[in-house]
Amino acid sequence: MPKIRDLLANNKSWAKGQLQQDPEYFNRLVNQQKPEYLWIGCSDSRVPANQIVGMAPGEVFVHRNVANQVIQTDFNCLAVVEFAVLNLQVKHILVVGHYGCGGVKAALETSRHGLVDHWLHPIKDIYRSNESTLLGLPYEAQFDRMCELNVIEQVHNLSKNHIIQEAWDRGQKLSIHGWCYSVRDGIVRDLGVTITGKEGLDPIYQYYSDEESDD
Repeated sequence: MPKIRDLLANNKSWAKGQLQQDPEYFNRLVNQQKPEYLWIGCSDSRVPANQIVGMAPGEVFVHRNVANQVIQTDFNCLAVVEFAVLNLQVKHILVVGHYGCGGVKAALETSRHGLVDHWLHPIKDIYRSNESTLLGLPYEAQFDRMCELNVIEQVHNLSKNHIIQEAWDRGQKLSIHGWCYSVRDGIVRDLGVTITGKEGLDPIYQYYSDEESDD
């Protein structure tokens, strides 16, 4: 296991190597914060956002938490979303889960794991809503499917937020995508859930400005 001083030494070697390959690398990064993508992913250390999609620092704005949750009262996540949408004007939000997610696994168990159980409680609700179809699957297939269903649910949760809906009302081009990454082979699977506007959202989740409400 590397020691702290080893990490600092690694950093110096990395910085030196970057300059040898591209003398303007860091000068360019100073002014490069115009990503078109916001990545909402899991905190798992095996899922590095930039590397997975082959993009350089500055090209992907990243928020990570346990089991890639989008919760309407999580102001950390929502602050990132608001900044990305309003200030950075991202065009795509990628909600990315991964197979073998420890958070999803913990949510499927009945043993206690500490405070994280409160955070993961919504995943139990996802299981309960899909229990009839999940029970017919072997455990590994059930686990994989729950990782996918969790991503799909978070995509829909994000589309229900007023920050996203106000962007659509302004005519801002913004798409939300659901992906699932496999640590086994390094491949990202597009789950086929992409939302580009309020159409199709249940009316109870649709927000309108005061002017629109009066019309």
